[in-house]
Amino acid sequence: MLMIRFQRIGRTNDPAFRIAVLEKERAAQAGNIVEQLGTYNPKSKAFTLNEESTKAWIAKGAQPTDSIRNLLISKGIIEGKKVNVLPRKSPYKTEAVLAAEAKAAAEAKAAADAAKAAEEAAKAEAAAAKAAEELPTEAEVAAEAEPVAEEVPAEAA
Repeated sequence: MLMIRFQRIGRTNDPAFRIAVLEKERAAQAGNIVEQLGTYNPKSKAFTLNEESTKAWIAKGAQPTDSIRNLLISKGIIEGKKVNVLPRKSPYKTEAVLAAEAKAAAEAKAAADAAKAAEEAAKAEAAAAKAAEELPTEAEVAAEAEPVAEEVPAEAA
């Protein structure tokens, strides 16, 4: 498969690139290119490109790298949406992973709500038990309610 890639040609700390068509499996070395399409200097933003030849190679099936694709889109040579070429610090999350995370969060929230309700019920039960301990028993209430009859000595009668 053919690729449209950058081929570095600048000195140390002064990068400049050729835009070349070459085999994907080959390194971007001078002897391996099929056709040179243009040049690009990122420091001075100098850009030259044979647009007809570039469009022809893309029509034949040559795939531009993401950096080349973004450059061609920004210059208006091809239409499309730019691609982020910088690596992400964390991997992309798929729809299934996002749905699973949302489900797990909902379950965790439901579990937390259930635990909170159980804790409140336990507190209410403890308060009821404490109140029940403070109340007098039925025997104590009955004993206080009945007046104790004093025994009258038999001699007084």
